[in-house]
Amino acid sequence: MKYRRFGKTNWDVSEISLGTWQVGGKWGSGFDDKLAESIINEAIDHGVNFIDTADVYENYQSEAAVARVVRSRSEDVYVATKCGRHLNPHGNESGRCFEGNRISKCCFSSDNL
Repeated sequence: MKYRRFGKTNWDVSEISLGTWQVGGKWGSGFDDKLAESIINEAIDHGVNFIDTADVYENYQSEAAVARVVRSRSEDVYVATKCGRHLNPHGNESGRCFEGNRISKCCFSSDNL
């Protein structure tokens, strides 16, 4: 695996990342935790240390699978997640949708992980 320095950090991030939209099965088909964890572990076993996920990937289940695997591993794994689809109100009509406290609640709620 090849790695690159991430910006001005000291993080050496794999050139190949794992996108987790599909790791638990087909879109809308139900989520298979064992399959998801197997795929994520396999990627890390092969040197992938950058994982992409989002709150809408099977209604937080992809994020939860990533969290379980990353917590169980000793390697440094970097996770990028996207948020906003579960913010209420959705959209930016109010001008407040993407305030920091709303995003933090969406991303870091223990109920979601």
